[in-house]
Amino acid sequence: MTSIRISTFKLRLLSALSLTLLALPLAFAQQPGADGLGDRLYPRLGNGGYDVRHYSIDLAFTPESNSIAATAVLDAVALLDLASFNLDLYELTVDSVRVNGIRAAFAREEAELVISPAQSIAAGAAFQVAVTYGGVPQPIVDPAVPFVKLGWQEWDDGYVAAVSQPSGSMNWFPCNNHPLDKATYTLRIAVPRPLTAVANGVLSETIANDDGTRAFVWEMEQPMASYLAIVAIGDFVAVRDDSEAVPIRNFFPASASDASIAGYDVTRDMMVWLSDMLGPYPFAAYGVVAVPGFPAALETQSISIFRASGAGELVVLHELLHQWFGNSVTLSQWSDIWLHEGFATYFMALWLGKQFGADAYSSFISSLRTPDMALNAPGNPEKTELFAWSVYARGALVLHALRSEVGEETFFEILRTFYSENAYGNVATADFIAVAEALSGRELDDLFDAWLYGERIPDLP
Repeated sequence: MTSIRISTFKLRLLSALSLTLLALPLAFAQQPGADGLGDRLYPRLGNGGYDVRHYSIDLAFTPESNSIAATAVLDAVALLDLASFNLDLYELTVDSVRVNGIRAAFAREEAELVISPAQSIAAGAAFQVAVTYGGVPQPIVDPAVPFVKLGWQEWDDGYVAAVSQPSGSMNWFPCNNHPLDKATYTLRIAVPRPLTAVANGVLSETIANDDGTRAFVWEMEQPMASYLAIVAIGDFVAVRDDSEAVPIRNFFPASASDASIAGYDVTRDMMVWLSDMLGPYPFAAYGVVAVPGFPAALETQSISIFRASGAGELVVLHELLHQWFGNSVTLSQWSDIWLHEGFATYFMALWLGKQFGADAYSSFISSLRTPDMALNAPGNPEKTELFAWSVYARGALVLHALRSEVGEETFFEILRTFYSENAYGNVATADFIAVAEALSGRELDDLFDAWLYGERIPDLP
């Protein structure tokens, strides 16, 4: 037997090396979550490494300063071994961050809130983040919607609303700000009397506080993309229709005319028609909120927002249809926006056909493809064309062409199946094409390539 003698120095060196080697797998496994979800148009919207399951936002609003003071609690699940992770938050001041109840370090990098918990989070582990923050929300300028600023802002004297598609939600709450990460929501909004706070879902409770405010607690129990979250605050009057299983509750400014209120009476008939055609309405309630000063209409989940002067019947239908295609079935990448807007525009044609016959349908379709109208390919728009008329009009014509190709019965089976298979989830254009080809038994690449991506718009079938 050979005797081996090792110096004390060498023993210490070997011991340190062994510990280092043992730690390497753990060090390499722990990593920061990505600062985006890889969207071609919005590469830094959303964040990687985790999945938010629920947001609970407790927010107090001070009208005199248009300021908010809030705590957002996010219940999430780690998808990786996380040493740190990001939330999207624009401009507002962060007072503290806690992860699983323990104070966490944080830093600001433009619209990124970078959080480093005291202890790393293992892949698959549920964890909770509480962010206490506040200030005056600064509206976001997004080149996709140059006609309006996004996020929480005052639209007219005494009327505030947070309207966020596609990027504005991060101006009023910290979030994983991309449609790929849907979650349920509890929104608890405290406002001075006599103001009313309207939000997504169902009003579960109204709490009278000792300081003269009321807290309105809204629950959205179905998954929702962050851009669809809304809070609207003002002197609103509620008009309810509880005649069917799905309640309709509309909120109008106290000054609203009878004519503007009556313009939404058709909603119930539309909901019945769409439910028969596509499947049950996907949420627990529906309604609209009409906000003075707001210049457009938007399909915020379960409670669409409109201008106070009222809306035409086709616009009412358009935003209601989005509850199925847009809110329940939601794009995976913003460049697939035609799956929202093309579908909603096409159903405007279908509604006209139902109301006034085939000639009305054909006339609407023909109006979408006038010779002097530039209709760029809608299948992969740039950011500045995300809400261009071509996405709406030529997107609708894609569906008209498909219907002409596969026939009436198969076409509507395709729509129902595409909806039912993807309700509350995320989709891409390829998913729709796959359903269309499977149910029609046809190879449809030429049709979709021509209408979605071709430089020249095809002739109407």
